[in-house]
Amino acid sequence: MTVTRRRALQAAMTIAAAGALPSGLAQTAEKKPVKAAKPLSILILGGTGFTGPHQVRYALARGHKITLFNRGRRPKDWPEKVEELTGDREVNDYASLKGRKWDVCIDNPTSVPHWIRDAAAVLKGNVNHYLFISSLSAYANNDKVGEDETGPRAKYEGPDAMAETMASLRKNMALFGPLKALSEDEVHKQFSGMATVVRPGLIVGPGDETDRFTYWPNRLARGGDVLVPPLVDPVQFIDGRDVAEWMIRLAEARAFGDFNAIGPATPLTMGALLNTMRDALGSKAVFKEATLEFLQKNKVAPWGDLTLWVPGTGETAGFHRRKIEKSLKAGLTFRPVADTCRDTLAWFNALPDERRAKPRAGLKPEREAELLKLLG
Repeated sequence: MTVTRRRALQAAMTIAAAGALPSGLAQTAEKKPVKAAKPLSILILGGTGFTGPHQVRYALARGHKITLFNRGRRPKDWPEKVEELTGDREVNDYASLKGRKWDVCIDNPTSVPHWIRDAAAVLKGNVNHYLFISSLSAYANNDKVGEDETGPRAKYEGPDAMAETMASLRKNMALFGPLKALSEDEVHKQFSGMATVVRPGLIVGPGDETDRFTYWPNRLARGGDVLVPPLVDPVQFIDGRDVAEWMIRLAEARAFGDFNAIGPATPLTMGALLNTMRDALGSKAVFKEATLEFLQKNKVAPWGDLTLWVPGTGETAGFHRRKIEKSLKAGLTFRPVADTCRDTLAWFNALPDERRAKPRAGLKPEREAELLKLLG
């Protein structure tokens, strides 16, 4: 795979997210939130996207006081009182935050480093803990199996990272990983000794507008013969509710450092995932497994056509094999895959007909039928 193709694939794969709990590999998400030992005042930058609302509702259930800061374009209904402040980070508009203090700041949307620098000019000294959602795309490579949080990160090769804006990033998504890595550096620089960087992989579940996970429960629910990739290949992802709730617990525990946020707790293959989904839905779908060679020959794209999947060999051998032991010890938990599957399909089925008629990822039925015929 050429450097250009590799970067293009990596860019496509990015456009996607109480104190420490007992450690161990069999952790599952708590059924019902309990009140935290110490209520916190939490400022959430963003808060109305995919993971943010899960953070807000969980934090409120834990007894915390929440302030949101965003452009005010996507108002939400909250179960309890939430303070909402407005400002536009792209034009350095932080006036509504000046002179205020919070225990914790959670930064959800930042993808360019000047947002961190500019926020720090107002928040440094006024928050005691800064949590930043980064991405596994901040890593430089995906060819090594079992790399942890210390793996080499992507390098920015442009003229001035601080001059990069969200507009320039949207024009060149190959910058996503390098700019996330530099944003991490800026977090640690500005909030030294009080920073937490969380690196999710693909964030899935109800509300995931990419349809990368949704494709599979939706397709299996239709039944019939289903084209699937090599079933032995690994897969990792995280429910948006799991990463959101864990970040609130990291704030409660004052857990600092860098953490991979991906799951489940034990290794999962595409075969195990799809079987779990089929059972969860009571589907009669029949898997028709294609080899990597067949998929490459017929130009079936990993991640985009057969979603979630990337080859478990070569330059993507480690993409779905990141280590998470550090995160498990820090209390990362996972709800059952079957629950994520059922909840995601229920959410998708509740969308308007015109939205469901145009999935944003996955094989179109007619293309899948052609491939199944070729597969024989």
